[in-house]
Amino acid sequence: MFAYLVRRTLYAIPILIGVNLLTFVLFFVVNSPDDMARMQVGVKRATPEAIERWKVERGYDKPMFFNAAAEGGGKLTQTIFFDKSLRMFALEFGAADDGRDIGQEIRARMGPSLAIALPTFVLGLFVSISFALMLVFFRATALDFWGVVLCVAMMSISSLFYIIGGQWLVSNLWALVPISGYASGLDAARFLVLPVAISVIAGIGSSARWYRTIFLEEISKDYVRTARAKGLSELAVLFRHVLKNAMIPILTGVVVVIPLLFMGSLLVESFFAIPGLGSYTIDAINAQDFAVVRAMVFIGSVLYIVGLILTDLSYTLVDPRVRLE
Repeated sequence: MFAYLVRRTLYAIPILIGVNLLTFVLFFVVNSPDDMARMQVGVKRATPEAIERWKVERGYDKPMFFNAAAEGGGKLTQTIFFDKSLRMFALEFGAADDGRDIGQEIRARMGPSLAIALPTFVLGLFVSISFALMLVFFRATALDFWGVVLCVAMMSISSLFYIIGGQWLVSNLWALVPISGYASGLDAARFLVLPVAISVIAGIGSSARWYRTIFLEEISKDYVRTARAKGLSELAVLFRHVLKNAMIPILTGVVVVIPLLFMGSLLVESFFAIPGLGSYTIDAINAQDFAVVRAMVFIGSVLYIVGLILTDLSYTLVDPRVRLE
């Protein structure tokens, strides 16, 4: 198993390097530092002197890949590619356009993002799997039919509807929780209840319908008929056999949301004024702060690759074939 995980980790290294190179090309070759300066300074004030001053203040005045004027190793290190791309592998993200340290901002905003994402992930997974198992238990009945109709209806509605509708109903009309904002410590709970509940409800439709499909595929296999023939109840078959054997496709889908545990939800954090990484990214995009956007893209790719490795690790726990390999 150790060799299997090492091999998977080694596969991830060239992927991360490729993502980093592609990000650099998109930000610095397709969109040159001069173009960034013009957008930040403004078209009317974008004189050559103002553009050059903006580039010098942010370190964009250096050569792109090779600095012929430098000496020794400085020919490679005193470049935009080294400062703005390679340094990210050491988690050195530099400063944003407003002068604040990006790494410090990420560390400060990771807590609020996790405070929303972790409960949403755990509760959403529990509720969706439980609802899907209930539909499978009552399959081919009216409850199953209307449950599927409800799932299709819920997944057809935009997340914005749940957010705006929840704010109007729970916060504005009933005045149960604040409509937006955030507080530290235990006071944060009253600000997190509504966004977590909305996030869970918004994801039930698609998740439960997908899990139901997986469970129905498993329940028609031979080992299930064998379990029934041995006298096991339908609940025992569902929980002891079907759920266990359906874990592989479930784990494959779970990896998609792992980056969101740290990156935060862009819409939820923005609408509820949660100072997390999601709202930080949205604010950076609106302000055209390319340094922050680059850092968030890099972190997102790293987290996604880590999620893939964790998924491979979980496969070794639920699939004997991987352990034998």
